Amino acid sequence: MPELRTERLLLRDWRESDLAPWAAMNADPEVRAHFPGVLTREQSDTAVARFQADLDRRGWGWWALEVRSTGRFVGFAGLDPVEDDMPFSGVEAGWRLARTAWGHGYATEAGRAVLDFGFEQLRLPEILAVTMAGNVRSQAVMRRLGMTRNPSEDFEDRTMPEGSPRRGVVFRVTPDQLAAQPA
Repeated sequence: MPELRTERLLLRDWRESDLAPWAAMNADPEVRAHFPGVLTREQSDTAVARFQADLDRRGWGWWALEVRSTGRFVGFAGLDPVEDDMPFSGVEAGWRLARTAWGHGYATEAGRAVLDFGFEQLRLPEILAVTMAGNVRSQAVMRRLGMTRNPSEDFEDRTMPEGSPRRGVVFRVTPDQLAAQPA
């Protein structure tokens, strides 16, 4: 099972000790502001079990994200095939961090490691990232990673509750575009 290491981060298998901070993240309305809602502890635990099963089966997926200097769990990052019911296909890069980890550049650093893995190890021709149109923080990470958006790919995210913003956006990057970005 590959672990991904950056200067400050470790992307690794999930541990029992990750469950409580992961559940706290998923219960935080600010962390979940661009998702259909907060998750219960049971829903969070179920997600981790699914993430770890994918890592065990494929060797890649949604890794737990740890700060190397402290061993502190701060979220997740990784790659996953796009769900079949989406209006586009491919492999998606993503990240989600606890609020205490925001503003430190961790999402960009983890995102770069994930893209490098996807292109170098999996030999993917392209990687995409998806978020809600109002999630400007995540879109800023995507742009820092050299990803670009084509507004013609915007879509209605039907997982979002009625009456809430539902416009999703898609960003994409190829290995050549990534290589042209400063490290």
